[in-house]
Amino acid sequence: ILGSKNAQPGAWPWIVSIQKKEKNFVHVCAGTLIAQQWVLTAAHCFRNTRAKRRVLVGGTHLVPKGPRTQVHNIRTIIVHEDYDNVTHSNDIALVELDQPVQCSPFVKHVCMPNASLQIQELTNCYVSGWGATKAGSARKTPVLQEARVKLQDLKKCNSSGWYRGALHPYNLCAQYPKGGINTCQGDSAGPLLCQDTSSGQFSLVGVTSRGRGCARTRRPGVYTAIQPFGDWILAQMG
Repeated sequence: ILGSKNAQPGAWPWIVSIQKKEKNFVHVCAGTLIAQQWVLTAAHCFRNTRAKRRVLVGGTHLVPKGPRTQVHNIRTIIVHEDYDNVTHSNDIALVELDQPVQCSPFVKHVCMPNASLQIQELTNCYVSGWGATKAGSARKTPVLQEARVKLQDLKKCNSSGWYRGALHPYNLCAQYPKGGINTCQGDSAGPLLCQDTSSGQFSLVGVTSRGRGCARTRRPGVYTAIQPFGDWILAQMG
């Protein structure tokens, strides 16, 4: 995340690191705990489904450190059946863990947005992840980062000077209009969270899908909105 700062342990207790086995395990995507055995993430993270993967829960570091961190294997990966890697449509997926997580101050599942929540009216929104903190860098950040972002009007994001019609009705876009703060390489599939003004609770409103460059002017981060996929999520979880 460009323009980010280190997240404190337990600040975002639902974020997980999905890691792929190479020589060692390496971070490929983030995800969000939505139930004790389920992680919501992005479909584009699973183009190669054969690789051995694990999920790191409860830590701010990308390597298991101390008793807070839990390591889980994956039982099932469910990629949305209508995902298209060219148009980025339906960029959403679920991961079922082999065992339920042990809840703690550092491991909790996130609140999901109810159908009546007016997302565009929410002003206190955050992204978090282990992605690059410099544009053009492929280096992951070893410590979890966080940054506040501002939701942008989807029509504006889809207009001619911006994404030129490439966005879908169920996308959200967020950054600061002048750029400088936004998700970057390695932040894929992480959570976009906004605080409900009435309850004070943070809800998961989006999953990081894509962007053009990192934090460029008129190139906000693009997210898959959670609300339109609520029924799909519940159906997959059975």
